[in-house]
Amino acid sequence: MASVARTPPAMRVRSQWFKQGAPKSAQEQAGALGFIVWRAARQMLQRMRQAGFDIDAGPAYFAFLREVCVFLVNVLDRNAHARLGADERVAFTSALVRHVAATYDDSARDLLGPAMAGSSHADALIELFNECADHYADFGAEPGTDSATQGFVPDFAFVRYLASRLVATVPPKDERWVADQVIDIEAPEAVKIVNGAMHNLYSTEPRRPRREGFSGD
Repeated sequence: MASVARTPPAMRVRSQWFKQGAPKSAQEQAGALGFIVWRAARQMLQRMRQAGFDIDAGPAYFAFLREVCVFLVNVLDRNAHARLGADERVAFTSALVRHVAATYDDSARDLLGPAMAGSSHADALIELFNECADHYADFGAEPGTDSATQGFVPDFAFVRYLASRLVATVPPKDERWVADQVIDIEAPEAVKIVNGAMHNLYSTEPRRPRREGFSGD
């Protein structure tokens, strides 16, 4: 029986541009956030495994990552809707999906080998995004109420939909525990990471001086 982890480890991510200058394009911002989405999804999978869920390296492992990445992209798209104009939002979300899909493809090819002829692992993620985007659009999201939940936070139905899709990625013995773990712990933590990263990337507040003698992650 899988147990619910009580204190998930923190993930440190770089989510600020070091050099000041001209505003970054939607594509540049999406590139930075795409890497963070991938890291947050990987950390969520690792915590699930640490909590006792058997998600072994293989097709189920990448099915899990694919679902979480699509969920997080939809969360960031909800933030982009509030922050950006219509055209810039489309450019941002399209670029974000492509960046996440490319990273996913690299990892899947390393462990699973090439996809079937005429397709790629990236295609599978993009197709899943296209399949699920309208479903996620039906759910609500509200502005976070404190500094730890900057950006739009998906409502219960939004997260429950992710949990329902993740059931298929775990063995039967773990199915009944997925919703509790995802809804109560894993999804909120991942959302906090990507929302905070987007807030920092788009922030117009002055950067704090960098301390000498220390380098970033």
